Amino acid sequence: MRASSPDQPAKSCEPDAMAASDLPVTGVAMHYPQGHVVPIHQHQHGHLIYASQGLLRVEAETGQWLVPPTSAVWLRPEVTHRLVIPVALQAHGLFVHKDICANLPATDCVVQVSGLLREIITQLTCVNYAVPISRRTHLLGELLLEELSTPSALPFHLPWPQDAPIQNVCYKLMGDPSHPSTAGDWASMLAIGEKTFHRRFVKSTGMTFGKWRQQLRLMSSLAQLMQGAPITQVALNSGYDSHSAYATAFKKQFRQSPSEFIQRYRNTNAVKLQT
Repeated sequence: MRASSPDQPAKSCEPDAMAASDLPVTGVAMHYPQGHVVPIHQHQHGHLIYASQGLLRVEAETGQWLVPPTSAVWLRPEVTHRLVIPVALQAHGLFVHKDICANLPATDCVVQVSGLLREIITQLTCVNYAVPISRRTHLLGELLLEELSTPSALPFHLPWPQDAPIQNVCYKLMGDPSHPSTAGDWASMLAIGEKTFHRRFVKSTGMTFGKWRQQLRLMSSLAQLMQGAPITQVALNSGYDSHSAYATAFKKQFRQSPSEFIQRYRNTNAVKLQT
């Protein structure tokens, strides 16, 4: 990963050069400013991106993943993707040699980062890979692989359709998650029946239109919460009629309330400032 911050210049590092080494695991810590976009690319090895601060959106052909603080996204080798930074991000990127990825997650996903996994990631991204690697670093790499072999996947995935007309609808909703048009409205715009629209949407995404739109709205709302917007305003901006309707949907999706998410985010930032 490469990026620069107006406040703190990021280290210059070619990730694929690091990942091309014979080491099972290599890593680098980077800072991305808000609004930064890393263009479409891929890595020949497995890639784990941990967000210690901020928010990361990973976009690939098969879907999009939102990575909030204390979470990480796992991408299999050679998955084409781009990175979008809605909120300034402190990221830790690890590259796992493709020959040892067989025992790691078989699908791309967002995983919970435990205290142990966080410390392992932090240590591995501080290593100077230009000098001989210590036994301790090798052991940390082995422990990382052990921790990743049984991950706890989190509900931050939004499947992306391959059906072109359905994809156009999703692009428009991405630009305005609170868009009020119903499935019937979209069907009319596409000159197809509503039942046909629903059938094609499920076939292309694996989700109903209503579920997909709700998941988009909830995932998109996280950036507003992290930037300090009042919950009621976030609810209205996201297409919900009330604070309670938004909070209920949020808790069902993310297993925590909006206020709990905000508090955890603030606690994470407080810890970072202390250290």
